[in-house]
Amino acid sequence: MVQKYQSPVRVYKYSFEMVMAAYEKRFPTCPQIPVFLGSEVLSDVTSEDGSLHVIERSCKLNVDAPRLLKKIAGVEYVYFIQKNTLNWKDRTLLIEAHNETFASRVTVIETCSYSVHPENEDWTCFEQSASLDIKSFFGFENTVEKIAMKQYTANIKRGKEVIEYYLNELIAEGITEIPRWVPPEKRALIKPVTLPCTPRLDLDSLTQSSTKDATSSLSGAAGPTTPDDKLDADYIERYLGQLTPMQESCLIQLRQWLQETHKGKIPKDEHILRFLRARDFNMDKAREMLCQSLTWRKQYQVDYILETWRPPAFLEEYYAGGWHFHDRNGRPLYILRLGQMDTKGLVKALGEEALLRHVLSINEEGQKRCEENTKIFGRPITSWTCLVDLEGLNMRHLWRPGVKALLRIIEVVEANYPETLGRLLIVRAPRVFPVLWTLVSPFINDNTRQKFLVYSGNNYQGVGGLVDYIDKEIIPDFLGGDCLCNVPEGGLVPKSLYQTEEDLENSDHIKLWTETIYQSAHVFKGAPHEIVIEILEGSSVITWDFDILKGDLVFNIFHSKRSPQTAKKDPATSAPGVNNVQLIERSWVLGVDYSMVESPLMCREGESIQGSHITRWPGLYILQWKVTGHVSNTGTALPRVDDVLASLQVSSHKCKVMYYTEVLASEDFRGSMTSLESCHSGFSQLSAGTTSSSQSQSSSLISR
Repeated sequence: MVQKYQSPVRVYKYSFEMVMAAYEKRFPTCPQIPVFLGSEVLSDVTSEDGSLHVIERSCKLNVDAPRLLKKIAGVEYVYFIQKNTLNWKDRTLLIEAHNETFASRVTVIETCSYSVHPENEDWTCFEQSASLDIKSFFGFENTVEKIAMKQYTANIKRGKEVIEYYLNELIAEGITEIPRWVPPEKRALIKPVTLPCTPRLDLDSLTQSSTKDATSSLSGAAGPTTPDDKLDADYIERYLGQLTPMQESCLIQLRQWLQETHKGKIPKDEHILRFLRARDFNMDKAREMLCQSLTWRKQYQVDYILETWRPPAFLEEYYAGGWHFHDRNGRPLYILRLGQMDTKGLVKALGEEALLRHVLSINEEGQKRCEENTKIFGRPITSWTCLVDLEGLNMRHLWRPGVKALLRIIEVVEANYPETLGRLLIVRAPRVFPVLWTLVSPFINDNTRQKFLVYSGNNYQGVGGLVDYIDKEIIPDFLGGDCLCNVPEGGLVPKSLYQTEEDLENSDHIKLWTETIYQSAHVFKGAPHEIVIEILEGSSVITWDFDILKGDLVFNIFHSKRSPQTAKKDPATSAPGVNNVQLIERSWVLGVDYSMVESPLMCREGESIQGSHITRWPGLYILQWKVTGHVSNTGTALPRVDDVLASLQVSSHKCKVMYYTEVLASEDFRGSMTSLESCHSGFSQLSAGTTSSSQSQSSSLISR
């Protein structure tokens, strides 16, 4: 397996020339990096005008490996070949390195680059990427991989410290600025400047830069940021918290994958990070969990729940929960008086779907408050604290339909809001609590369970109780504090508010799970899914937006000269809940009965596709999704959200697609994906951009 690393953009608040002078001080030896024993120059070439300098070195490393492993391998040291290409004209340095030792068994490739900051020419950016591929190593492949990754990550941040060390050394020597390179024909016009510097730096080929006090770069003043498609190391530390180099790399790689496959609909970095933490930074598992959640949000328009959900008046009165300041760590604090809540009455009066919608709105509000508190407290706050008061909890809370609704809510929240709960404080737990805990705990993952603290009786009072987590002045009055709490007290819901079973069935229009403009379909090998669209006038625009939920598919669009009839379904595709329709009959001839109007588009699992086609003729058009190649069958530790909601077990021999189509008159298209705007396919709370746009062309334009 190939291990990969990608660094964030690290910014030095010094000019490129100063950073290069500091970098050259690392050679031929560097005491600050103990594993680096020395280097030998293999070749050194400089262009005639001095603008390009290429140097190749052999670097000797002392790898910290078990003595037995070194003896078996028959080596004491490891050698790498490093090629540096320094371009003074463009102000860039490209570093390419690969291992020379055990090259036939292990492949290590590293690429680093220094370049001028895109928004401040007096700052320098640094990026680093690497890959490790161990083919064979005397049966110690796993051991070597762990040693290599441990040593590599340990030296990543040390590299920046070393550059800063030598920068400070230059400043101590009186070097605060270094002239830039100029072409030879212009040097005679510039007055020579004599500055002390390292012997390796060719000052004769440089020119004086603008005067700047280099020591001012040590300040933490705000400055230009890196481009939107890259992450700055300072930004990560400020808004996302302390991450290890490998955790930073996982975040960057998953973010980059989303940019390539979900263009225009990228969730915020803290949202991506939650899913990585929920899967212990396992890239494959986190990606699958996140993609399922993004599809769920899109299908049921969860991003707009804060704008569209208006809880009934009686819910605000009898739902005993609400936000109440923050805990000692700055996390938003949510108080739930579960013991005072009539769960049976709420389910009977409101219905399970509306109650779930209300809980989701609370989670969306929690994410919003975390962002606000991050700005207020000046440190990353990505989760909230929940204080649950169980006084009054009894057997009526164990009403079976109510417990069933609670378990369903927990499953949905666990799958779509991972790592949002920072701490759960349970106070005044009665004797019946262990019964409820036995029912609920299997549906809560281990990471979340470790955040639970349970207090029985009055144990929550005094040292070791709530005051350890919540400031005394904001402890609610009903728990013995001095702060007046506006959270509703709950109470029994009047039976006059109960809905009959018929009322609940007729209120499907408010159900979260049915309120979607998207349709889902299954595609089998030999049984594509097809839909027909009738176009009444030429130059109309067919638009589509679909997500590949499972498997790899080919998307086609045809113009049909015949009126298709729905094909008879075979038993394999006619299972309950399976939507699969074939319209193109086997007797039809391509080019005679129907014709292809767009080139086939290969779609991979997890991709989100938007596109459009401007029709040339009126008539019938068929959109087709067809299985191709290998169908992946990845597993996950938690149940799929689709399975939880629709009880649909997706077997490994079929693919699944979720799609939406719309026909627009040509005058309404105007070169943008109007259909995407109307179907709210963006992420209002999770992304700065909420729609994808495409240029109008005579053929389909696909956004990935």
